[in-house]
Amino acid sequence: MSLVWACNGSIISMISNPKVRARPIARTKTRAALVEATPPTTTTTTTTTLSNSNNLNNMLIAAAARDRAEDLQAEVRAMARAANASLYSPQLLATKYGSSPFKVVSRTIEILVALGSFAVTLLLDQRRGVFDQNKRKRAAQLRTIFTRLGPTFVKLGQGLSTRPDICPPEYLEELSELQDALPTFPDAEAFSCIEIELGLPLDSIFSSISPSPIAAASLGQVYKAQLKYSGQIVAVKVQRPGIEEAIGLDFYLIRGLGFLINNYVDIITSDVVALIDEFATRVYQELNYVQEGQNARRFKKLYADKEDILVPDIFWDYTSGKVLTMDWVDGVKLNEQEAIEKQGLKVLDLVKTGIQCSLRQLLEYGYFHADPHPGNLLATPEGKLAFLDFGMMSETPEEARLAIIGHVVHMVNRDYDAMARDYYALDFLSQDVDVSPIVPALQNFFDDALSYTVSELNFKTLVDGLGAVFYQYPFNVPAYYALILRSLTVLEGLALYADPDFKVLAASYPYFAKRLLTDPNPYLRDALVELLFKDGKFRWNRLENLLVQGRKDRDFSTKDALQPVLKLLLGPDGEELRTLVIKEAVRVTEAVILGTVIDSYNSIPTFMKVLVFNGSITGPLTMPETEIQSMMELRDQVIRIWGLLQSSKDFDPTILQPILQVVQQPEARNLGGRVIGGITQRLAARLLQQILRPSTSVTASTS
Repeated sequence: MSLVWACNGSIISMISNPKVRARPIARTKTRAALVEATPPTTTTTTTTTLSNSNNLNNMLIAAAARDRAEDLQAEVRAMARAANASLYSPQLLATKYGSSPFKVVSRTIEILVALGSFAVTLLLDQRRGVFDQNKRKRAAQLRTIFTRLGPTFVKLGQGLSTRPDICPPEYLEELSELQDALPTFPDAEAFSCIEIELGLPLDSIFSSISPSPIAAASLGQVYKAQLKYSGQIVAVKVQRPGIEEAIGLDFYLIRGLGFLINNYVDIITSDVVALIDEFATRVYQELNYVQEGQNARRFKKLYADKEDILVPDIFWDYTSGKVLTMDWVDGVKLNEQEAIEKQGLKVLDLVKTGIQCSLRQLLEYGYFHADPHPGNLLATPEGKLAFLDFGMMSETPEEARLAIIGHVVHMVNRDYDAMARDYYALDFLSQDVDVSPIVPALQNFFDDALSYTVSELNFKTLVDGLGAVFYQYPFNVPAYYALILRSLTVLEGLALYADPDFKVLAASYPYFAKRLLTDPNPYLRDALVELLFKDGKFRWNRLENLLVQGRKDRDFSTKDALQPVLKLLLGPDGEELRTLVIKEAVRVTEAVILGTVIDSYNSIPTFMKVLVFNGSITGPLTMPETEIQSMMELRDQVIRIWGLLQSSKDFDPTILQPILQVVQQPEARNLGGRVIGGITQRLAARLLQQILRPSTSVTASTS
């Protein structure tokens, strides 16, 4: 089993993590002493016991408050140390490098020569017929080129290393080394940086620190150390010297290329400069390690509430703009399938955990890890998925999060007009753009794509297809969406390591089903109604499918299922829905009653059928066979849905109480009467058919 640590895409050899700091240890012992000193319950009164318990709880709360206060104070001090951290400013870069033409030209030539010579080498290999034989050699050359060109290109290589659908296996293996096998810088410079940044001698901070880095990443390198005051084993990340200069020049050049693309490449309709600025802003944020620590804390608060997600703690007293100290994490890179399985773990289980967490990031809270390559995702021996390196984060606006889920509903319904309108909410199109010409293009693509089942459809197919649509029309893809695409494509790439047939969309469907069934947000509530009702008729098959898929999500709650629709049913705007519900309630009740009659009839011996029904053996109902079959299918489907609800672990019959409340509440008091009236009318009509049936039969036989 390899033990690894990730930092800015790096994987570092690990040691076990005691996960206990010295100050908390002292408080823990005090608490334990207090608990042991409490007299046994049998020798004290209830009042004394409650008093002791309350005192202990108060002490624990006070201790936690002190911990929090100390942590906040340490964070404030760390922020003060990072007060001079650089921020991305295109104007400052233009001023700085616009007056340094020789430096700009030199770097441009360096990049063009390196990448151009590699392209020529590939072309020669192809012409000589040795393209496949030389893949391994060329992959190693490309890794070397990216490493030599610096951090910007290292990040490009890291992204490519997670895409088996783009790069051949030889390139994947070589480029993956960019995550943990980059050149180091002198240790003396790193140790000097720590002392300058923290304002303390090295030996007063750590009782020991590795003499050389465990691994080096694009922006820094990491040492393992032991804190002197507590004995805690930590990872200490130190920023590369001169990194701002290297990145700044590259982004100045890339931004200039973006202007050329915007002005002269018509096929690309997105604002390339805006995308570059967004990415550059994220990279510059990575240079501020205090910001990264704050990102980690926020991420942990939102997502580490799940027992299978792990996020390391930050030690603020030993963190600054260029030094980051955090917990060690035992783990193996998520793409090292063999090493993971040796620990008795299943790669796909970890991948699915990552998908669920990513969906929560993208669609629930909107705060997401924008750089989830294998070096930042570790499988721990306990089976947890550890997220590391929180330098590059992004956020999805709430309106866009809801619009994405609604977009999925519209896609399932093949409502291409609504899909086109979704692009307003997603901020892909300005409100003055007419979407009607876009509808046929969406229909042409999705009619073909949706001929596959969800399990057969992969994310890349959708991205490529939508990309073709975007290029044809005046779409302006917002920067957050580009990062979402990167995040999801990386995730799908990781999944493909474990299973070449794995589909992220199929694994995501339970989450979407759960959200639609349980989320009370008005937008999603309307989306659920839209999904379940069509042309005034309830689509029971859709509800059954949603329940089947939603139950696969571990956070699915039967108590919450359908509550959004029931609340809408009770609301002042629910009259149209109430009318549909009444109609459907009549249909279902009729199907259950008449289905029971048919079942009872079928259980009667044949000779009894002949005696009771005047020699007829065709059945007790004068209904077409197709209508009887449809009614029986409806009844069976409703019974299956009820069975799905009953079989859920948290099933509670009170889930249906809101339906009873519909009848009882003043504003909907007549609803129950309307349902009963409709059922009575429908059954009376059926009964009349049966009464008239004998005379009709006699007339027919005598004519």
